[in-house]
Amino acid sequence: MVTIGMNYHVIAGKEETFENAFNKVVKAMSGIDGHGETNMFKNITDGGHYLIVSQWSVKSAFDAFIASDTFKNVANWGKEQILSGRPTHEVYGGDEPTGASAGGCPVHSA
Repeated sequence: MVTIGMNYHVIAGKEETFENAFNKVVKAMSGIDGHGETNMFKNITDGGHYLIVSQWSVKSAFDAFIASDTFKNVANWGKEQILSGRPTHEVYGGDEPTGASAGGCPVHSA
């Protein structure tokens, strides 16, 4: 199992739009091979900052998802209309721990 932390910062006033889009993406992800669960967390001191935590059976399944046309379409839409900057992704646990805690997700115990 590998957990991916995806950090997004949303343009002020676009938070509800981002959250609604996230709900649609999560529904679409439910049938993707290797995907476990995905949750979104909102920073209480900066309402425009979100952490999306996604669990996958293997990192290659996540890599295939972010290389898909579905993800690219969502990413392009967000980049042009919703996000204030480029998102960052971190890997927690799995074969290649590179996240802040190198093996422990800040939200879930992997």
